[in-house]
Amino acid sequence: MWDASYMTDEPLPTPLQEILLRTISTSGKTREHFDTLYRAKMGKTGKPIYDIMRGVSKRPQPDTLRAIAQVMGMESEKLVRIVYGQPLAVAASVPDQPVAHSADGGDTVEIIKLDLAFSMGAGANVDDYVEEERVAFDLGYVRSFTRTSPEMLRIATGVGDSMHPTLNSADLVWIDITQRTLNQADRIWAVSINGAAAIKRLRPVKDGRILVVSDNPLVENYEVEPGELLIGGRVIRFARDL
Repeated sequence: MWDASYMTDEPLPTPLQEILLRTISTSGKTREHFDTLYRAKMGKTGKPIYDIMRGVSKRPQPDTLRAIAQVMGMESEKLVRIVYGQPLAVAASVPDQPVAHSADGGDTVEIIKLDLAFSMGAGANVDDYVEEERVAFDLGYVRSFTRTSPEMLRIATGVGDSMHPTLNSADLVWIDITQRTLNQADRIWAVSINGAAAIKRLRPVKDGRILVVSDNPLVENYEVEPGELLIGGRVIRFARDL
């Protein structure tokens, strides 16, 4: 039973904003292009994607999210799952991690647990690491500390003592894989450094380099070039078994 837990601050941007921004960036199109497609599809006025990106629309209606997903080339229920945590339509596609019901009647979700103990070679990202198992958690518990869709979360067990006393070996670490940009200093990240998995604080320093920080004063900090490090996600919570 994980009965001691610790949280970092809530992330910005939201998971919905993050995936829209990433999709627009990789498409070669503009945000206005997709808003125009949405208006043509729905026969409506307005700029729903623009409203989401500037934070005016934080929880759009499912029909709006489905239409946005379709004009952006996504599976129609993808954005609904990210915002609401599960498909709302009877005919929806089955999510990657479906919501189930526990013996006491509560909703549960399965979170992928990764084995970060093995080096995967240069260029490996967090999701390249071995999947140990899928672990069921109460949906209410997960929602108590994050609104990120369960399919965008990973858990792993801490290895070693380089982050002691903040993080101990065998602590359960929660990773939000929608957050892969170093836009906040001194947060804790799940990273691959020259192919080796690590949980570290990261701090941008001069000349574009990154300082890799170990909370254990006996372990030296060191700098790396951006090309030596891949961010797999931000650590949003860790739990300790007492």
